[in-house]
Amino acid sequence: MGSIASAVTHEFPPYFRVYNDGRVERFKVPADYSPPSVDPETGVESKDVVISEETGVKVRIFLPKINCLDQTKLPLLVHYHGGAFCVGSSLDVVTTRLLNLQTSVANVVTVSVDYRLAPEHPLPIAYDDSWSALQWIATHLNGKGPELWLNEHVDFGRVFLTGDSVGANIAQHMAVRLGVTGLDGFRVRGAVMVHPYFAASEPDKMIQCLYPGSSGTDSDPRLNPKADPDLEKMGCEKVLVFVAEKDWFKPRGVEYCETLNKSEWKGTVELVENEGENHVFHVPNPACEKALLLMQKLASFVNQG
Repeated sequence: MGSIASAVTHEFPPYFRVYNDGRVERFKVPADYSPPSVDPETGVESKDVVISEETGVKVRIFLPKINCLDQTKLPLLVHYHGGAFCVGSSLDVVTTRLLNLQTSVANVVTVSVDYRLAPEHPLPIAYDDSWSALQWIATHLNGKGPELWLNEHVDFGRVFLTGDSVGANIAQHMAVRLGVTGLDGFRVRGAVMVHPYFAASEPDKMIQCLYPGSSGTDSDPRLNPKADPDLEKMGCEKVLVFVAEKDWFKPRGVEYCETLNKSEWKGTVELVENEGENHVFHVPNPACEKALLLMQKLASFVNQG
């Protein structure tokens, strides 16, 4: 009986295996939880907020060091972490270190969404959680939302979406959904896609496991922007896309830019290549020279008129 109960039904190294009793075993050891604090190097302060009592989904908010005499409100960066939809967290050491530095360099308020992970919470749950976070952020438009930092410090005329890898995929889908449905006057000016993951035409067995309800990697608009009939309605005016020279996913990022340019979307898209680097190189090493250059480019994109 023990051997039957522990039979493996799916295995996808280096990420996870699934047993026939529903148990999930992850091969990658999750990065340590990092409690919210004031970062001694950048002065960035962070806090965690539960945005849904029903699901328990949280966001981590990062506030740059504020001059109490300066009442200027700051751009808002809404961030979605990477991790193949099945690993990673906005609350771990790796993401917190990255966003402390990025928040400081760009001088923005950052809200990072800790969406639930597949396969325990199969897609499209990550997308649904991410949309719930935007709905929660939108409640602050009148300056009377539940979170004081957003009410006091955010310029809601300068909101940007960003993500790394699958986080960029989520940011893309959020931008389109905003354009299609609207959100009580909430607007996004731009999006920054860092080494985006978009599905290719060939079958992806891991995605099929993570997203059993998908119509297929080539035809699902969440996974493949080329298949999205609403792409032209994307609710932002400009997009910045980073690709890495040695990244397996580089062609998909380049194709995404070409797809946007050929569509009826009225915005502008800019492509930047991180030469000599691999996929999301900046996440584990955010203080390296090329990671800082990436952040400075993001800062310029967000802060320009």
